[in-house]
Amino acid sequence: MRIDAHQHFWRYRRETHGWISDGMAALRRDFLPAELEPLARSAGFTGCVAVQASQTLEETRFLLQIAERHPFVRAVVGYVDLVSPELERQLERFCAHPRFRGVRHLAQDEADERWLARPDVVRGIGALRRYGLTYDILAYPRQLPAAIELAGRLPDQPFVLDHLGKPEVRSGRMEPWRTQFRQLAAHSNVACKLSGLVTEAAWDRWTPSDLRPYLEIALECFSPQRLMIGSDWPVCLLAGEYGRVVGAVCDFVGSLSADEQAGILGSNALRSYGILGAPA
Repeated sequence: MRIDAHQHFWRYRRETHGWISDGMAALRRDFLPAELEPLARSAGFTGCVAVQASQTLEETRFLLQIAERHPFVRAVVGYVDLVSPELERQLERFCAHPRFRGVRHLAQDEADERWLARPDVVRGIGALRRYGLTYDILAYPRQLPAAIELAGRLPDQPFVLDHLGKPEVRSGRMEPWRTQFRQLAAHSNVACKLSGLVTEAAWDRWTPSDLRPYLEIALECFSPQRLMIGSDWPVCLLAGEYGRVVGAVCDFVGSLSADEQAGILGSNALRSYGILGAPA
């Protein structure tokens, strides 16, 4: 079973998708399962994980409604207000849906580079373990020190790092990302998505060789057992069609053993998100 561990659906509204800048105008429209599923199936994927893209409870309800109607959507990583006194109530309500499997906050957009290590945020993320939920870390390299601190404070909480922590692929700069990436990977409760690199590269001229140094570091630091593929559709469309984007990662892992490939392309995501039917 192949699982695309990271993609998005939305009905575009400027007020809730303000992160879509003028340079991303191609994303200012609706993106829904009827468009993604044939693309993913043609690339061999039999399911996906839908991840939040706006900071509203309505977004989480929207994704769960999609999951109810489309079995292809195996799990939802939604939004809750981690610092709200209503957090437990929000979690209880959403966890009534079996496909609510994780939480994410757009931490990359927070002005405070240490947002992920704030005591109230750590306390909120600490509540997720009681509900069996994973937390997705979305952060730029400058925010990775806080992510490292967070993972250390909550050693029993499962984390997944999105987009390898968004290294500066376009410039080829490795530090301080590489050092901090290694430090985060040293925490065994953190997994990593092989996703999002193409939009950190030069959109109109990237090649698989531009991505390879970052993929090699991820493989070295996390091992095949803690990596999973993600398309980041439709954001990836800024830099390439679905098949080309996921194909670059599939080709990279093609030299690994059959079991290791199966893990990266599917079973690791099933396990990390506790998706029904995951192998033991």
